[in-house]
Order: sequence, then structure tokens, then C-alpha cells
Amino acid sequence: MKIILAPDSFKGNLTSLEVAIAFEKGIKRVLPRANCIKIPMADGGEGTVQSLIDGIGGEIIRKRVIGPIGQKVFARYGLLSNGTAVIEMAEASGLPLVTTRQKNPTKTTTFGTGELIIDAINKGAKKIIIGIGGSATNDGGVGMAQALGVRFLDSKDKEIKQHGSGGMLKKIVKIDTRETNKVLKNINIIVACDVDNPLCGRLGASYIFGPQKGATPAMVRVLDDNLKHLAKIIKQSLKKDISKLKGAGAAGGLGAGLVAFAKAKMKSGVDIVIDATNLERHMKNTNLVITGEGRVDSQTAYGKTPSGVAKSARKHGIPTLVIGGGITDDAKDIFSHGIDALESACARDMSLEDAIKHSREHLANAAERAIRLVLVGKKITKK
Repeated sequence: MKIILAPDSFKGNLTSLEVAIAFEKGIKRVLPRANCIKIPMADGGEGTVQSLIDGIGGEIIRKRVIGPIGQKVFARYGLLSNGTAVIEMAEASGLPLVTTRQKNPTKTTTFGTGELIIDAINKGAKKIIIGIGGSATNDGGVGMAQALGVRFLDSKDKEIKQHGSGGMLKKIVKIDTRETNKVLKNINIIVACDVDNPLCGRLGASYIFGPQKGATPAMVRVLDDNLKHLAKIIKQSLKKDISKLKGAGAAGGLGAGLVAFAKAKMKSGVDIVIDATNLERHMKNTNLVITGEGRVDSQTAYGKTPSGVAKSARKHGIPTLVIGGGITDDAKDIFSHGIDALESACARDMSLEDAIKHSREHLANAAERAIRLVLVGKKITKK
């Protein structure tokens, strides 16, 4: 039996490769000769770099960059064996890099994310995948763009030297991307984005994500107004309308900034990883696909790793089984989205501490239970 093991990481616990190894251990207890193909997966968020390095091969690069509040931080990104760079913006501009007292999206910047992009290009990357979840910023990607060489000019036609931030966007009157266009020539940038939020308005970056970054109600209004101004200037200077672009509001408008300043294209995070790992190429002659993530609920069906993997398997008529670290009551909703079966890693009530401490054992046991049920089903269909 050929089985593809393509789980996401279990955040704060196991990498996706470690989860796949645990699945394989449980399966081999029942089917010692099973051909288990381990393909670490991710959805563009935390763990994407490690998953792609584990799945494709490559190295972790560490770079000292400007953090979200202007401090120096060490950020990591992946340089894959095929020459593709994989960046998680949260490494350089993420919320975990600021304390509760430091949260202030009028001041935070994505400059460090831009520095990672430049470093990857300098190391020869022609294709760059950027995951934009977990930001501490609301600068519309202006900080990132400055690091790439974009010049933002004020009303006196002078370049604004302060790092781009949510609070300074109103100063921008003109945008000059001539130097950046040279730097980014022949560079393909793909943004892993799984939210549809526009740049501005009640469903935009400031109103939806600003409060968790420390924005007060008054601050949110200012931030939203500033992003509207930025969109207006982008349209005037660059002839690009990003005001209604789906996903433009992701990461405080970094989604919009990458499209406007770096000619990036947005794509579902899990679809990017599926393409990068050549998952569909492995589907030939496969009998079963097993995927999973730390928490399985009704939202798993929308843009998460299990739903993306199941969609790929469904094209080839292959059943998909999901193993979750935890399963909520509404997880049953995923059955109407192409997922065929569901198993929990926790076979009994236990504390989170216990679940994490013995997670490898729990996952192996869950995989064994699941594969035994699959074999029961095969026996029934033969009758």
C-alpha cells in the first residue's frame, strides 16, 4: 500500500516532518511493508520555512535586520536547494518581536522584511515565497519597499528618510520605484496569503487587525485614513489600484505593498507549498493520503493544509484522512469539503501538557487506529 503523509506542523510542538515520522511509525505496526511517502506541508504561516527545507532540502540563513520597532533582530529565512528563498515576514516584523508595552502600529515597520528580500536576491534567489502572517505592522509595506530601494517623497519633493510606519504615510506625496525595478528585474515574488481582507475600510487591515497590534479606536481611524492616502498615491504614481485587491489588507497592508512595489503575485499559502513540494506528482498509484494539523475545526476546510491536501488528492480519486491534535465539535463540517475521515491524536481526556509531552506517541497510536479502520473498510467492501 502506498500512503502519502502530508501533515502541517503542530505549532509549538512538532515540525511537519516530525508529525509525518510519527504517523509512519503507527502505520508500520500494522502494515510493515507500506510505502510511506513523507511530504512535510504548511499553509504559508509559521513553520513554512522548516517544512519546505525538510521536504525539498536547503539551508537556514540568519540575517541581522531592523525589527518592527527599529531594534536590531536576528531573522531567519530558508534558501532551498532549488534556489527558491522562503521568507516568513514575522521573523523580521512579527508581533512576537514587540512587548505588550511596545505595541504601536503607528510606529512599527516592515523594513526588516525588505532586508531579508534583498539578502535573498544577493544570494542568487530568483524566486521568493513570502508568508505574511503574524505581523506587528500597519505600514502598507512602505518600510519593506524602502529597504528594496523605493523612494517616498514629501510635499517638498524630498525623500522621507524615517522608516515607513503606519503613522507616517500621510507625508507621502510621490513614489519613485526606478531603482527598485532594477533590483527586482527577473525576480518572481509570490505572497502566501489566505485572507481576503481589503486594504481599507471596516474589513480592512486597520479595523480588523489593528487592535491586536495595540491600536486604540482612535488609532485605528488614523491608520485606516493613512492607508487610504497611500492607496491614492500608489494609484497616482504607479498607476496601480490596490484599494479593492483581495488580500491587500494582510499583514497591515504588506500584501498591498508587495503587489504595488515588488510586482508580487498573491496565492493561497497551502497551494504554494503543494506546488513547491510537487505533491501531485507523488499521487500516482497512491492508495491513501493522511494529513493533519494541531487543531481541527470547521475552519480547517478554508485555506488550511488539510483542505489543500485533500483537494489535491481528490483530483486523483484518492481518499484523505485527517489526524488532529485536537478536534472540536464542529470539525464534522470538513466532511463536506472533500475530507473523508477524521481521527484525534488524543484517545482520552488529558491536559495540554500531557498531549504535548507525549505527542509523538499519541500521533503514532492515532495513525495505527486510523489504518486499522481503513483495513476494516476494505474487508467490508470485499463482501
